[in-house]
Parts: sequence; C-alpha cells; structure tokens
Amino acid sequence: MTDNTLKPILYFKQNCPFCFKVRLFLLEAGLNEDVEIREFVSGSPAEDDIRAELSPHLDKVSFPAARLEPGRYIAESDDIVAFLAAKAGREPASMPAFTNYVEGPLKLVMNLWKENIELKAAAA
Repeated sequence: MTDNTLKPILYFKQNCPFCFKVRLFLLEAGLNEDVEIREFVSGSPAEDDIRAELSPHLDKVSFPAARLEPGRYIAESDDIVAFLAAKAGREPASMPAFTNYVEGPLKLVMNLWKENIELKAAAA
C-alpha cells in the first residue's frame, strides 16, 4: 500500500474547467491512484477549509491547486500537469483526450473569457 503522506494532494473546485483539465490528464495517464484528491463545491464549508489550508502556502489561492510534496505548493493547471507528467514519464501532447480538451473546449472557454473581459473594460 502506498503511503498517502507522500502522494501529491490535488485540490479541485467542482465545475472548474482547469480542474477538469488536470482530472482528464490523470485519467488518461492512469495516475488517479497516485494522487489524493480533495474536491469542494463553491460556497461550501469544505471550500473554506481548503482555502484556509492553502492560504499560508500560496500567494493567491486559486484552483486547481496542489501540494506536490511536503512544503511545495502550486496553483496552475499547466504546472500541475507538467509536474505529474515528468514524475510519471508521460507526455501530455501524446494523449488524445487531454489534447482534444485543451485545444477544443478549454481553448474556446478561454477565448470567450478574454472577450468578456475586453467587453467589460470597453463598457467601463
């Protein structure tokens, strides 16, 4: 049995497209058993607990976030995927489901988000 204290801990917000990106990588890479996942719903007491746990370790708490190893925390999906891929010897670009999500729906969501910010700035 694997010692859970040595597993990376991933913190996911439900319905977060970046959290889903990391989840999809884990699934396609076969790494679900190699990490501990802590998930919450926005506005829940679990969110408050997770934010309190992460705030001493991150300049800005955002999700997904990860404790890669004791004392080492990050909060960017690309960085989390890169760390896990390197540790497992996997290449995300060779994973069709992951790549299709990143280049398809996630890219579209990001473009719409950026456009929304620009429209809000122009309206202000």
